[in-house]
Amino acid sequence: MRTDAVAPVVGTRAPVSRAAGATSAAALEVQGLNQYYGGSHILRNLAFDVPAGKVTTLLGRNGVGKTTLLRSLMGVVRVAAGSVRLDGRDITHAAPYERVRAGIGYVPQGREIFPRLTVEENLLMGLATRPARTAIPERIFEMFPVLRSMMQRRGGDLSGGQQQQLAIGRALAMNPRLLILDEPTEGIQPSIIKDIERAIRRLAESGDMSILLVEQYYDFARSLADHYVVMERGEVVMQGLGADMERDRVRERLAV
Repeated sequence: MRTDAVAPVVGTRAPVSRAAGATSAAALEVQGLNQYYGGSHILRNLAFDVPAGKVTTLLGRNGVGKTTLLRSLMGVVRVAAGSVRLDGRDITHAAPYERVRAGIGYVPQGREIFPRLTVEENLLMGLATRPARTAIPERIFEMFPVLRSMMQRRGGDLSGGQQQQLAIGRALAMNPRLLILDEPTEGIQPSIIKDIERAIRRLAESGDMSILLVEQYYDFARSLADHYVVMERGEVVMQGLGADMERDRVRERLAV
């Protein structure tokens, strides 16, 4: 198998993203990751990079191991084999709070806000790793103006789309170096999806934050991707440049 080709490799271990045309240093490096649940081999020698200052979209059908991968990246489950590096630092065995302190912001699938806390209190939770009395960053309200007008409302009283904006805002409060979003469009109305797309695009254009976007909504992922990664059965089977997703027929790999 050639490892210097730009075109993705189908049905076998794909070359890491730098071989797929990346020119930036890697913010996140995943190498040889393996994970098991009981006797089931969930992640199989999984390897890819998230280039610094770029949006990498990770796509795959339900059940391919995306959630297990993110739980491994965040340290929620221990890695059986392989390594995870953030800005060159090995965080494979770091605790979740240490990964957050190192600069990873995480927006989980299903939002997981604190429903009984106010919007303001939820956002302040995102500042837990910052010095006391650190102000909520203004750019959160610039991207999601509705949150400013709802600061004293309980998170559980917000609509699903508003809760998703709150979850993203909470992750952004710490000004992460790497932002991981797990299916942010799931169950969200189209108008809010557009707001979220604009926010991610704005973050990407700033160039000071790397983004790993896990998504099943192909058009949303393609519109934002600088690089893409496709998973099947716990393996990376395709990866390349976002601009090549149509040429590489990525949509066909996601069809049920």
